[in-house]
Amino acid sequence: MRQADKLKLMVVDDEPDNLELLNRTFRRDFRVFTADGAMKALEILDIEGEMAVIISDQRMPQMNGTEFLSLTVERFPETIRILLTGFADVDDLVEAINSGQVFKYITKPWNPDNLKAVVQQAADTYRVVKQRTRQLRRTLRREKLLNLMTTAIRESLDYRSMLKTLVKTIGEHCETTSCILRPVEDNQPTPEFFLYQTESKLRSPILPETESLVREVIESRQRQLVKSERESINSTHLIIPLICQQDLLAVMSLHQQGRERNWSAEDIELIETVAEQAALAISQAKLYQYIQLQAQKMRDELEVARQIQKNLLRQSWSEVEGVRVQAHCYPAQEVGGDFFEVYVHPQGDIWLAVGDVSGKGVPAALFMASAISLLRRELSQEISPEPQVVMQNLNSTMLDNLVSTNCLITMVLARYSPQSRQLVYANAGHIYPLVWSHRLLVAQQDSPNQSLTAQPTYLEVRSVPLGILPNWHAAAGSLTLNVGEALLLTSDGITEATITPEISNINNGTHSSKKMLHQAGLWQLLLEEKEPLDLTHLLARFRERTNPQEDDQTILSLEVI
Repeated sequence: MRQADKLKLMVVDDEPDNLELLNRTFRRDFRVFTADGAMKALEILDIEGEMAVIISDQRMPQMNGTEFLSLTVERFPETIRILLTGFADVDDLVEAINSGQVFKYITKPWNPDNLKAVVQQAADTYRVVKQRTRQLRRTLRREKLLNLMTTAIRESLDYRSMLKTLVKTIGEHCETTSCILRPVEDNQPTPEFFLYQTESKLRSPILPETESLVREVIESRQRQLVKSERESINSTHLIIPLICQQDLLAVMSLHQQGRERNWSAEDIELIETVAEQAALAISQAKLYQYIQLQAQKMRDELEVARQIQKNLLRQSWSEVEGVRVQAHCYPAQEVGGDFFEVYVHPQGDIWLAVGDVSGKGVPAALFMASAISLLRRELSQEISPEPQVVMQNLNSTMLDNLVSTNCLITMVLARYSPQSRQLVYANAGHIYPLVWSHRLLVAQQDSPNQSLTAQPTYLEVRSVPLGILPNWHAAAGSLTLNVGEALLLTSDGITEATITPEISNINNGTHSSKKMLHQAGLWQLLLEEKEPLDLTHLLARFRERTNPQEDDQTILSLEVI
């Protein structure tokens, strides 16, 4: 066994013969240090450090063996202590065991074979304790570093800040002079790098030799450890690839310069474990960044789609004498399936439509755009068509697409002729339009002596939604609108909105967190409106009394004035 590989053993005795005998006995298997007293032994410990085994005589001048051994406990807790005594003093033995943490005591004169066996047992015990202690320390260090990494990663807000945090945490806790993190894209190091260094006056962190090592690591995907010496200064480079699921994400370069203790094999193993954690963190951060970018891209695209959809809905129309038209549409998401149309035909007819594509979001919005386009084509004919014919044509054109995507469209289409005040309408599965004399209603409300006789009329001629039957057929409904009367078209996002408890008595006075407004509740809101009818004011009161919007909401009115 090489001298450097032998365990260190100290013998302390004030008798030279005993020292010589013990030295000859153990020098073959141990590096033996001898001291003729406790003070000399303490001096040797200051120079040589921890011993595997200390054999001390009990009876010595200045300081006995028990006192001496007790002084070594705190400094060298893993050392195995053996006490030699020529007297079977029970009190001394108890004190030795309690304060000196003695492994064994041996009485003089000792049996050489027995002493060898005890010392060998002590050495074996030391090795086991040392190994377990080393493993425990390594585990604790590993857990501490990984916990620091995890905490640092969680506190990072984005990809770049996380890379900065990673390189700083690794650099501070892995005994480095500098640490460089180089992201890799398409097997090439990026120009951007992230640096930690203990001294600001170091040379450029990316040295030519480091750059070449980085490229070797990228090609081989294996770590590189290079030791060198310049101007009597030791230098060590450790280059590690950060790989997650066979994807090379970055290369980490750690540098030690002028340190007394270089990285051990255990240190490098720990650094590689940390590198695996760092690679996983970088992978997750890149994924998060990608998701954020895609989400922002989607939001931008949805904003464009929202603006396009808003532009599809007419924001203005020609004014017709004796008629006032108002319309509003609010998607539940950025875009939706609700739509309305107001079209003044060259012959003078006013066309009104409110439709609702099943579903929400982009798919519904696409059908909504298609429906508006087809509707405008139908309405722009030279001769103003019949509402039910327009419905039939829409159903025929859109049927295949609606059926294949399991969608349908409910819709009310009405044609109002100002000269005759005749209203003709067709209804494809939509909620009933509402007609009432708003002028009479307001007059009766303002007159305390007059009873409220104004009541709503629901236009109940209706057929199935578009997209269900191959051929859509239904009779048209018609009526005459008198001066002061109003027509109101809404989508189910209005009537199926859930009401707040404050107005739960609108419908039978029963409370339910999921109770809907229904058309009866909408009528109660209309009863409180003044003249002229203002849909903006009505919607403001509607939102005060209903829960947050869950569905597209569309409302359109026509008043004969």
